[in-house]
Amino acid sequence: MRRPLAAVLAAVALLTACSAPRDEDRGDPGAAEAGTLRVLASSELGDMTPVLDRVRRDTGIRVRPTYMGTLDAVNLLAEGKADGRYDALWLSSNDYLRLRPEAARRVVSETPVMSSPVAVGVRTATVKALGWRPDDVTWSQVEKAVQDGRLTYGMTDPARSNSGFATLVSVASALSGAQSALTDADVGKATPRLKEFFAGQKLTSGSSGWLATAYRRRGTVDALLNYESVLKSLPGLTVIRPRDGVVTADYPLSSLRPASAAARGDVRRLTEALRAPAVQRLITERTHRRPVVTSVRPAAGLDPGRRRELPFPGSRSVADGLLDAYENELRRPSRTVYVLDTSGSMDGDRLTRLKTALRDLTGDFRDREEVTLMPFGSDVKSVRTHVVDPADPRAGLDAIREDTARLSADGDTAIYTSLEKAYEHLGAGEDTFTSIVLMTDGENTTGAKAGAFDAFYRSLTPARRQTPVFPILFGDSDRGELAHIADLTGGRLFDAREGSLDGAFEEIRGYQ
Repeated sequence: MRRPLAAVLAAVALLTACSAPRDEDRGDPGAAEAGTLRVLASSELGDMTPVLDRVRRDTGIRVRPTYMGTLDAVNLLAEGKADGRYDALWLSSNDYLRLRPEAARRVVSETPVMSSPVAVGVRTATVKALGWRPDDVTWSQVEKAVQDGRLTYGMTDPARSNSGFATLVSVASALSGAQSALTDADVGKATPRLKEFFAGQKLTSGSSGWLATAYRRRGTVDALLNYESVLKSLPGLTVIRPRDGVVTADYPLSSLRPASAAARGDVRRLTEALRAPAVQRLITERTHRRPVVTSVRPAAGLDPGRRRELPFPGSRSVADGLLDAYENELRRPSRTVYVLDTSGSMDGDRLTRLKTALRDLTGDFRDREEVTLMPFGSDVKSVRTHVVDPADPRAGLDAIREDTARLSADGDTAIYTSLEKAYEHLGAGEDTFTSIVLMTDGENTTGAKAGAFDAFYRSLTPARRQTPVFPILFGDSDRGELAHIADLTGGRLFDAREGSLDGAFEEIRGYQ
């Protein structure tokens, strides 16, 4: 299902508006407070806590961060929902922001604090097998290794992660031969080669953190495409910055227009403190990011050599076209089973909310995607599978909506029996991104027990065990029970009790 960038951002707006914050890291930034800066920050900056503690001791300025993805933050600004709630913005890059003038005009200053280029982290044994000299590798060589079936990799979803989009821009710029910022013509020219390149992507994720975790757990890909700083945190990888160029994150700290004069002054002081040589050394040693102060050397293991810097797309239409091509043509299609609790406790408002969330989600399904609805109560009630055919996407989407409208609530709650049947339906797997989404409002009350499901899962072939389950906490569901399912299968738990069911389904899209 083709969606322009505006639609992607609109979907993220739903997630941002509906996901209720819970604590200092993700929560309500609170009222303005002297000496405290309310900062809207990229989620990957959670590793800066020791640095911010040092700055607080040095300056007395306390940073109260709210972490979220780049697209979430940009949309929050564009809609004016950050006005009066945040004093500063600290994203991995402001490039997305510049594509949205309504967001950009809310920023009154920006100063880079550190940097990290896009890179390719390849298993050291694979580098040797390919005969690569890391300093001389180009994106074309990476493409050739993928074509030859000698390299597979993981990367984050460009529609939701700035690291993923920066990687997509880097690859598209290099393979198109663009000499300046990508144009629509460049994207069209590069599409055939990009399709071959992305045939090597075997792992996707909505966040860099989960990508790294899945890489360590599965051990099924040869490489990761991400920021250098993320790759340097993983053992056993040779980190390569392709010689023909990359996009670099510069982590600008920005003052927001609605902030008070005192808050803006604190942002300036915080920026100066973060760029002080001693703190720059701490940043590079702790996070593997590069200092922006020339007198400070990068941490050991960070290649000091320069690489061509590839420009970010200069127009929204180019970003729109690149995302559209990736989502609907370039990447592997998705195959997902939605295991949906429609037991008696779902009757009424809960079932209505489920139907609304699923109906809204159909606008997010991609071309070539296979969607299976598996409602359950005391057992699985039905198994209905639909494919979004690029030749007639509406037919598949309408069928999903019709099946959603027919959902009814009755019976007990057979969570584990239903999960077993989801795995059996998926079988040995195909050349797709395969996953199971579990939504339940209660605890398991009938059918297979937790221990039996654990034994069932461990009896699966290694290939079938690569399918993760993404449970959604809803209603009276048991966090411990669902967290165990996520941990066992290599998935991730999503919370719709603090936020919304719509937002949870939407956030999972980055992992499918």
